[in-house]
Amino acid sequence: MGHREDLLAGAKQCLYEKGYARTTARDIVEASGTNLASIGYHYGTKEALLNAAIMEALEEWAQELKGALADVGDLPDDPIKRFEMAWTRVIELFERHRPVWGAQFDAISQRDHVPEVAGFFIEAQQQAQNGLVRLLWGGDELSDPTATALGRFYHALLSGVMMQWVVDPEHASTGESLAEALRTVAENARHFGSGATV
Repeated sequence: MGHREDLLAGAKQCLYEKGYARTTARDIVEASGTNLASIGYHYGTKEALLNAAIMEALEEWAQELKGALADVGDLPDDPIKRFEMAWTRVIELFERHRPVWGAQFDAISQRDHVPEVAGFFIEAQQQAQNGLVRLLWGGDELSDPTATALGRFYHALLSGVMMQWVVDPEHASTGESLAEALRTVAENARHFGSGATV
């Protein structure tokens, strides 16, 4: 590998071990076997390098998720059962990629202090929302406003569930519990949609 790739690998290692806020340029240099000047030459700033490392780690996670959801033939036609099985697969990937999520939440906490982080996560969030609709939606093609709303919903759900698993895995949501909640919400919506009174 060249210095650029070595720096990226070193930055990912530091993110997993120390987090975004506590990683210094010297930490990355030590982990990558490069030098301080290489960071400026290849990435401009330490923050740009760490952002690239997070993006690559998230892309690796997204590719694994895509593979896990690729066998749509074995997902049931029933929308809620399909939802349950899809989210079960999402959650199963969490433990293998736990450091990615810890580093991401750490980086997000820096958005008000490091302008590069704010811009990075705005763009990454939009990409994630579009990607989640493509991966998780099993129904008919959606109009743009609906697809946007669904992407935001999936992203909010994903971020919340992953936060639960980072903080308290023992009590975090499962595919089954998410499906039960969705079923309850859907039944409640049908109840009020039919004009029933309480």
